[in-house]
Amino acid sequence: MTDFHLRYGTEVARALREQGPVVALESTIVSHGLPRPDNLRVARQIEQAVRDAGAVPATIGMVAGELVVGLDDAELTRLATADGVTKLSVRDLAVAAASGADGATTVAATSAVAAAAGIGVFATGGLGGVHREAAQTFDESADLVTLARTPIAVVCAGVKSILDVGATLERLETLGVAVVGYRTRRFPGFFITDGGFDLDWSVNSPERVADVLAAREQHRAHHGGLIVANPLPTDEQLDPDLHDRTLTEGLARLERDGVTGKAVTPYLLAHFHSATQGASLAVNVRIILRNADLAARIAVAAAQRRVDASA
Repeated sequence: MTDFHLRYGTEVARALREQGPVVALESTIVSHGLPRPDNLRVARQIEQAVRDAGAVPATIGMVAGELVVGLDDAELTRLATADGVTKLSVRDLAVAAASGADGATTVAATSAVAAAAGIGVFATGGLGGVHREAAQTFDESADLVTLARTPIAVVCAGVKSILDVGATLERLETLGVAVVGYRTRRFPGFFITDGGFDLDWSVNSPERVADVLAAREQHRAHHGGLIVANPLPTDEQLDPDLHDRTLTEGLARLERDGVTGKAVTPYLLAHFHSATQGASLAVNVRIILRNADLAARIAVAAAQRRVDASA
């Protein structure tokens, strides 16, 4: 393979040509984030949630070394069901392409590819962040530094509480990544509505987010990302007492079993799934579906703003 250009799905290519609303979606949640066979079903539901809100879904992934913006259903099925699908961050994209790999893009990689493709809005579940033992390990997700240099709006439910949430917010501030709460001044805690930290800014509608994106573009002064932190309603969150108990148990088991590095996150998420008897997985699905809906409504508002500006 010698041509490494991005390949666009038919629906996505048409929407981009017409400057219509498009929402980027990651493929890691399909290949690595959800158990089979739920992963493929939920991936289709996520795409449908975007369509139902009036936008075009662009799930990003790599198939046989080809980086695709807008996987079709056969390609989505391949990444959901095949063994050996590689988890791709930004640094891995070129190497994986040259190797002809099948790969699922992380938040960092999806953000970078989406921006390169001209897509301004991305929906995910939760961001990566600073790990709790980062003072010793320097373990920090590539999501943070990628968003510092990538002009995209990421709709998420904050960062997973298994991370150091306070340190993550400090790093986002240092890196110049804007964070706004959607109808809240509190940073969400992924599984739970309130992650325990205040936010400086809040927006109350998709149209207001579209205004923020337009201001950033016209100023040409800030080239980083915008995090739109979208908390679950309190009646849809994981029971906070169950959450706190499960997290405490999981952290104790981490230390007991000597788990470190990249193994920490999957270990703790598996513990959450087991200890909550699947309740955390159900919450995870609710999160991504709600974020897909909001991201689509932001993309629609941004597209309408472009139309109004050119009229």
